[in-house]
Amino acid sequence: MSDIGYQNEGEKKKSGSDKSSSLFLRLVMSAIFLPCLLVIAWRGGIYYLILIDIIILVGLLEFYRMMEVKGLSPYKTIGILSGIALPWYIFFQQGIYVNFLLSIIFIGIMLMELARREKGLAVYHISVTVFGVLYVAWLGSHLVLIRELPVLAGLEYRYGYYFVIMIFTLTWCYDTGAYTIGRLFGKHKLFPSISPGKTIEGALGGLVFSIAGILIVRQTLLTFLGIYEAIGLAFMASIIGQLGDLVESMLKRDVKIKDSSGAIPGHGGVLDRFDSLLFTAPMIYYFLKYFILE
Repeated sequence: MSDIGYQNEGEKKKSGSDKSSSLFLRLVMSAIFLPCLLVIAWRGGIYYLILIDIIILVGLLEFYRMMEVKGLSPYKTIGILSGIALPWYIFFQQGIYVNFLLSIIFIGIMLMELARREKGLAVYHISVTVFGVLYVAWLGSHLVLIRELPVLAGLEYRYGYYFVIMIFTLTWCYDTGAYTIGRLFGKHKLFPSISPGKTIEGALGGLVFSIAGILIVRQTLLTFLGIYEAIGLAFMASIIGQLGDLVESMLKRDVKIKDSSGAIPGHGGVLDRFDSLLFTAPMIYYFLKYFILE
């Protein structure tokens, strides 16, 4: 009996040590990534495009690996090439006629299935390949669209940098608030069948942190944004971002893995870190484009 107790105590100490190590890695990687992001986002243009394309590339590799774990056979080559081409097309065409490129990608993937030697599961192979392009590359490309939005709206180019800061502030403030408040006060599960660790208290804490974050951004960078518009954005980003997180958790639970990869030490994979951004970036882009800057 004492042996069992001793073993459990050792396991607890090891678990606590692992959590401390993970937190340290998170802080180190954040300290490295955030300054790089700020500098590259400020430069904008081709530099920022390449950064987002790298994120999309790694995200697609993670996604297709997850599908292979599930036993499916996506067309990784055409999916990845299409995915990394999409933000370049969007950048140079300013998002115009992007449906033309998506149509070519979709048809190309279906034609690839005709050439597959082993017949069967055609719907699954086509679907997961297209899903990867739409989920990771198309949604992720909105991070490029929003940086270039001032070009279409007739604003100074620096405002695109402010929009990027707003997106990351909203998303990461929510993540920080949800994690902190959830650990301290979380009791009521938010969506236990998908993500048992998330709580309603954490979600409310994330919302408060998001509101605080966007009010700071509004006061310092986006002074033309009305206070009610800013708070509305925080509400929408909190809900949509949480849904994005839950969707990725659902995919990982389906393939029975904890992290999409170990690409970012202390954070898991690119999809683990950018799952919320994949949902919030399109929402904020279209809200700004059609309701604020019209």
